[in-house]
Amino acid sequence: MGTLSSPIPPPKQTAITSSDLSLLFETQRRHLNNFFDRLDLSQAAFFANTLLNAPGAVFFTGIGKSGIVAQKLAQTLASIGLSRASFLSPVDALHGDIGAIFEGDIIILISKSGASEELLSLVPCAKAKGAVLISLTSVEGNPLSKLCDVNVHLPIQGEICPFNLAPVTSAAVQMVFGDTIVAAVMAARNVGRDQYAKNHPAGKIGKSLIFKVKDVMKRKEELPICKEGDMIMDQLSELTSKGCGCLLVIDDLYRLIGTFTDGDLRRALKAYGADIFNLTVGQMCNRNPRTITADAMAVEAMQRMESPPSPVQFLPVIDRQNVVIGIITLHGLVSSGL
Repeated sequence: MGTLSSPIPPPKQTAITSSDLSLLFETQRRHLNNFFDRLDLSQAAFFANTLLNAPGAVFFTGIGKSGIVAQKLAQTLASIGLSRASFLSPVDALHGDIGAIFEGDIIILISKSGASEELLSLVPCAKAKGAVLISLTSVEGNPLSKLCDVNVHLPIQGEICPFNLAPVTSAAVQMVFGDTIVAAVMAARNVGRDQYAKNHPAGKIGKSLIFKVKDVMKRKEELPICKEGDMIMDQLSELTSKGCGCLLVIDDLYRLIGTFTDGDLRRALKAYGADIFNLTVGQMCNRNPRTITADAMAVEAMQRMESPPSPVQFLPVIDRQNVVIGIITLHGLVSSGL
């Protein structure tokens, strides 16, 4: 009995070479340079100032890949707290969501071709609501640009897709233009770190801007404390049980004298062998450790731990009188999401 052959041919084995990528990246570079060279900066400045001085809400809209760019730009503008910015689906707008638009609100319509039926259908309805319409388009003389109050032309030399159709370069241009304008608005409004952080309470961005050392440090009974006259072998339990990988060596007033780490213990064992039973912590401790204050930013603590000449896993937290009030560890910072 013969073997039945599959009607579906096996997939052709292909590979993308570095030369292929080099050619594409170089082509993309030329397309982007063309955009930068031909962009009308007076149009860009007008658009930036319109966002900067928006009296009401700002809506971004688009369809397909341009819609994805519109969503991203709306979220970025909203995240810096400079206006009531949001994304408006052109399809949903025609089914009730246009009720969110009021007179004087601004609608940014993003489209490469300026011929998307969904956006063209939205224009008269948005105008009836009294909104100001600004289009961002790339094809000159397109119908959307003629219907809107203002058009910003985003020059496109071509797409790097094999058919010059997929919006890979045009979407990149839209994103670069929009994000640059948002950055200009941030600079003009002098957006501070605290203001930015309030809108990013979760995730690494917010935590790095909000969290201070005192928010994530260990305190009091959690601290691996010892005196400089304590014998090393008597402090092994304290060294290992607090999960810090070190001892904080203090005087009677709780002022920091130095630190003794599990790495110091290994080096002492190698150098002194059985004589380690006769050594005090003070004899082997590091009397010039890196430290930090409780009001420093947590991200600064991480940077200090990672700084030359070699990284460390912890920082003693001290006050102005060099009194130990806590310890911050790399593990604690990572656990907090930084």
